[in-house]
Amino acid sequence: MAKVSMNSVFAISPDEIWKLIGKFNALPDWHPAVQSSKLEDNGRLRRLSLLGGGEIVERLETIDEKDRLYRYSIISGPLPVANYTATLRVRDDGKGQSLVEWSSEFEPATGAPEPDAIRAVQTIYQTGFDSLKKMFGM
Repeated sequence: MAKVSMNSVFAISPDEIWKLIGKFNALPDWHPAVQSSKLEDNGRLRRLSLLGGGEIVERLETIDEKDRLYRYSIISGPLPVANYTATLRVRDDGKGQSLVEWSSEFEPATGAPEPDAIRAVQTIYQTGFDSLKKMFGM
C-alpha cells in the first residue's frame, strides 16, 4: 500500500481556512483542477468535474467539525489509484497559524507503476496548497 502525506502552513486561523476547505463540496472554491462538484446520496457522494474533462466520484467516510477533518474515498475516476482513502485536516500550529494536512493510502491502479501513482497524488495536493497560498496572499 502506497502512502502520501503532505502539509502546508498558512498565516491565518484554523477556523478561517476550515470555513473554506472544510465543506465536502467546496473543492471547486479552492482547487484549480476541479471545475464543479455535485453532491448526491444525501451529501455522502461528490461528483467532481475536472478542468479539461474527466470526472472523479468520491464518498465522504467521516467528517468531524470539532477536529476540523474529513475522510473520503475515491469510488471512480481517472487517477492511477485503487482503494484510495484520504484525510484532509486543519490543525492549529500553536502560533496562531494553520497547518493543513492532506494524506492518503492507496494501491496503484492495475498497470500503473507505484512511483507514477504517488507522483499523481502529490501533484494534486501541491496544486491545492499552492492555490490556497495564492488565495490568502502568501
